[in-house]
Formats: sequence, C-alpha cells, structure tokens
Amino acid sequence: MGLDMGLEQAGLRTVVAQDIDPWCVQTIRRNGHTAVQGDLRQLLAEDPQLHGLLDTCGMRGREIFAVVGGPPCQPFSTAGKRMGVQDHRGQLYEDFVQVVRQLKPRFFVMENVKGLASMRQQPDDKASPAVLDHILQLFAELGYRTVHGVLDAVHYGTPQFRERLVIIGSRDGEDIFLPIPSHFPQHQNPDLRWHTLGEALQGLDDPGPCAKFSTTIGQYLTLVPEGGNWKTLPEEIRPKAMGGAYASGGGKVGFYRRLSRSEPAPTLVTSPVQKATLLGHPTALRPLSVREYARIQGFPDDWHFEGALSDCYRQIGNAVPVPLGRAIGQALVATATQTATVRVKRMRGTSVHKRVTGAWQSQENEE
Repeated sequence: MGLDMGLEQAGLRTVVAQDIDPWCVQTIRRNGHTAVQGDLRQLLAEDPQLHGLLDTCGMRGREIFAVVGGPPCQPFSTAGKRMGVQDHRGQLYEDFVQVVRQLKPRFFVMENVKGLASMRQQPDDKASPAVLDHILQLFAELGYRTVHGVLDAVHYGTPQFRERLVIIGSRDGEDIFLPIPSHFPQHQNPDLRWHTLGEALQGLDDPGPCAKFSTTIGQYLTLVPEGGNWKTLPEEIRPKAMGGAYASGGGKVGFYRRLSRSEPAPTLVTSPVQKATLLGHPTALRPLSVREYARIQGFPDDWHFEGALSDCYRQIGNAVPVPLGRAIGQALVATATQTATVRVKRMRGTSVHKRVTGAWQSQENEE
C-alpha cells in the first residue's frame, strides 16, 4: 500500500493491486482503489496470461508502465529464522518474475527486506549461490537492465530507520538509477534533516486505538524513561525483568523500549507489543497506536485501515514507507521523461550510485 501511494504521489496511477491478505485488499478498496484478493501463485496457475487481472483494470493490449511488488519477506528477514528458499514463501520471487515475463512492463520495481541481499539458496552452505544473484539473472534473461541496492527510508523523509532492498529494472535499457538520498542527519536546511518521531506525531490530538501491554511489561515500563530500554531499569531488577534473555548475547535493545521523540523511530514491526521488539510510546504507558504507526509510515490521516487491531498493525508494519515509494516513483518518472541527467562532455565527480550504500548496476549499465 505504501509503495503504491508513494508512486501516485510521484505522478503515477495505480490501476490494480493484488494481495493475499483479505484485510489488506479490503483496506485498498475502502480507500477507493481496485484490488484483487488471492494467492499470486494460484492466479498464475489458473490464468498464466493474467488476462483476468488485465481485464479488471482495462489494461489488456495496452503497454504497462511499471509492475511493482514485494514477495513475502519473512523467509529472508534478519529478525526471523532465515529459511530463505527452503521456505515456500521464499520462492515467491519466481512468481513476481513470471508476472514481469507475462506483462513485459517498461519498468519493474521489486522490494524486499535487506536480508535477501546476503541470503544464499542453501542458508547453511556459504558456497551456495546467492539468492539475489539468481533473481538478477532471471531478470537479465528477460532482457531487463537492473540496478539494486539497500535503501534506508530515513534518508528519503521517513521518520523511521527502515532498510529495504530495492531492485529497479528497465525493459528498454534506459538509464535507470536508485533514488538519491534527500534527507541527512546533519544539514544546513532544517527541512532536509532526518525527520523525527516527535515531528511525525505532532498535532495528533487523538491517537486512536492501540494494543495493550501485558501486566508485567507495563509494570517494568513505568521505570523506563523516554528513549530508554531494559538497560535503564534499576540494575537489581534487570535479571528478573529479562528472564532467560538476560544472559543471552546481542544488544537486546528492543526489550522494554520507550521511543524518543527527538530521533527517528526504529523499524516498525507487525506488532508493537512483542517483548523483544517493543515499541513503547515515549511518555504514555502504552504502545504506539495504529494511527501513530500510520503517521510514521507516511499514510495520511484520512487513510482508513480495515480489520481488527492486529490486522491493522500487520498491514502498516508490512508496508513500504510512503516517502520511500514516492522517491522511487520520482526516479522512474525522471528516467522515463529523460529529465534525470545533465548531459555534458565530461561528467565531474563520481556516479550518483556512489552516494547510495550498496548500490549496484547490471554490468551492461556501467560506464
């Protein structure tokens, strides 16, 4: 949803969306857009040419500007078990490739968790081929030039640290590029500094409904100041508060965490009340609300979410931040209209992709 909304803010029009989550589809429809609910793999099996989907949006026989999507990312998440392609959900990128093969759009955008960039087809075998290399090869076989990299949404005006792997492809060999960061931790123009949680929540008089902490979490959280976590609890009660996690490795920064209004939020997850990834309000004894989640992800206040609280949190937590989607859309539009580059006899400085950490272009697109 967030990627679609961002693309629309960049001047593109979403003609149809597809999702397996019925509540996500209901949300999209509730807000005035066309959406198809179902398993993409099943849709392809029943209608390999996707004629039904094309007829739904009136695009059969017409050129499609872009196909965008994010195959399920849990198998590649660094927060999960990283089963990768051994999990059937980790093979759904092949369905996205199949959609691109059938529809032959001018551009495509595929996004996923950054863990995909380091995942191997056999996670326990370091000599196993990289999943990302396999995906890029599939697109190359379709004739698409690609560029890819890990983008952090905070660099594009989102008040949240959220890294996503983004792959952009061009059917016609156009000079595609990843969106250049627009916001920085330090800048002479205050509008171009990182946005903070406090800025995102400013003016929200009614935060709306939210999930509830367990009694135990609530008791300990009363002792945590804004911006703190389990490490700011009194030392003598930390072992009891943390239980078995106390002696485990890692920073455990999400335990008993209260957010800070003066910083960007950490990555929103699909529930704000999980002990290890707690998203506590800076001052109130509660987690972030659904509407606060939406604000942080860039959704406008008049965008309505369907389903129970858990369904709403999940939809927002799975979304691409709207500002990041807008930046990607602006890069596509600039490429398509040939307004992205100043042509001179000798380019000064380095490639713009040197400014995007971990950005790579397919070989034939490099100078």
